[in-house]
Amino acid sequence: MALTEKRNVSSKLNPKRPKIDIESIVEGILGSRKRANDVFDILESLRSAKEKDVISAASACSKLFSTLLERKDLFIGKLPDEDEALNGDYSAEEKYHIFMRHRYNSCVEMLLEYLHHEVHEVKESVLSCLMKFAAAEGQHPLEDMDWSEHYSFPRQLIQLVVDNILSKTTDNSLLISKFQEYLEMEDVRYYVMSSIRVNVSAVMEKNKEVLLHVYQNNVFTLMSSINMPSQESELTNFMVKQEAKLEDWKATKLSDHKRGFEKMWLGFLKYKLPVSMYKKVLVILHDAVLPHMIKPTLMIDFLTAAYDVGGAISLLALNGLFVLIHQHNLDYPDFYRKLYNLLEPSVFHAKYRARFFHLVNLFLSSSHLPVYLVAAFAKRLARLALTAPPTALLIVLPFIYNLIRRHPSCRVLIHKPTAEDEALEDPYVMDEEDPVHCCALESSLWEIKTLQKHYHPDVAKAAMLINTPLPVQEDDISEVLEITTHELMERDLKSETKSVPLEFETATELLRGCLAWPVHLQVCINQSRSEI
Repeated sequence: MALTEKRNVSSKLNPKRPKIDIESIVEGILGSRKRANDVFDILESLRSAKEKDVISAASACSKLFSTLLERKDLFIGKLPDEDEALNGDYSAEEKYHIFMRHRYNSCVEMLLEYLHHEVHEVKESVLSCLMKFAAAEGQHPLEDMDWSEHYSFPRQLIQLVVDNILSKTTDNSLLISKFQEYLEMEDVRYYVMSSIRVNVSAVMEKNKEVLLHVYQNNVFTLMSSINMPSQESELTNFMVKQEAKLEDWKATKLSDHKRGFEKMWLGFLKYKLPVSMYKKVLVILHDAVLPHMIKPTLMIDFLTAAYDVGGAISLLALNGLFVLIHQHNLDYPDFYRKLYNLLEPSVFHAKYRARFFHLVNLFLSSSHLPVYLVAAFAKRLARLALTAPPTALLIVLPFIYNLIRRHPSCRVLIHKPTAEDEALEDPYVMDEEDPVHCCALESSLWEIKTLQKHYHPDVAKAAMLINTPLPVQEDDISEVLEITTHELMERDLKSETKSVPLEFETATELLRGCLAWPVHLQVCINQSRSEI
């Protein structure tokens, strides 16, 4: 059998060239080594400008090379140069293996290029082919393995796949959603996390002060697609079945998965992020990242830096800080001061308003907080309530009442005795950033009294409660945290109209005697005619 040393694989097909039957070519190659050169026809089809031809050729390559891997018909070990091998002192079988291994490498290179194709169907088909190669390489390695130290997993191929999925110019969210199917396999997930860490380090070290929006969004999308197991007993689904020493393989240990997961996230978050990316990360950090880290306290620097940014980012950082403070004993001396300064008019219009008030409620739930601090929060909320929308007021008023219930010493804010000749000036300093010096305890909640004249009846009714002794039972604010202006209007419009009594006694004889009215009217008419 004579193998052709080179065959020109043109990117432009001859339009007059008859359409080839790829399936029959694959069967022919697998059936006889004499037809090995026909593999160039398949690779030529893989270079087609037509998407259907590319998808068909990728499927043919998947079948061809997966079968050759299973048969061990590809050269194993350090691959020699093709020209040298074909002219060197190798047997015919070895030359065949070297030839096919080079064709396999060419195929993989072309498939990796197609991960950047503009048509999603092409990228999805190519990804499936590459992952099938990865599974075949895992069972039939192409490298000489030292079984005492290594395991048969195609780490290099997975690294190449990840490198091409994490494009710097194309949003690959759809492709990553397809790739997520493979992340359900324990070994794939473990090595993908390692590949992401390597890729991020290589790319971001060259662009430390540059924001790569598309690239960083692809990285975040891929990382957030990883579903970590919670127990080691769940690690049962593997792409590659190891034949020996499975119990020593890191991919089978939950602690190593967590360590890789932790390094991946820390490696990504240590670089400068776009503001929109900060928000995306902070939204999922507290429940999708921190619980799966070996040392969640390593996120302290990131969370405190985000908390200092201000605005919505600070609101979102509260979730992660809450986990670290309550579950991992984070000591944050200025936490309540910064939380106090987050109470601004914009907080009532923020997208994450419900989450913010839920967390503030948790942070102020302790009965061991100093009175001046609780009074400062209550007074600041009351002052902000003067310009807040009705939906926010239905949250703020019960919130203030709950603070007073938890801390009876704050009742002085409700009943503030004053002399008749005393100047009515509020000593509270709204612009003071430190709640210690804002003089909230010297003030009163006169703002709630003002809200009793509010145009919305529900707000006025809620403000009226301060005139009566507050019950011991706290109000459940969870029901109103998510309420919107549209829902509030719909509720008012759908409310049933009650009958309103107009008099204390029902009129019963108003229309008695009206039956004679037509006759009397006719007599009057006749009399008038006779006078005329």
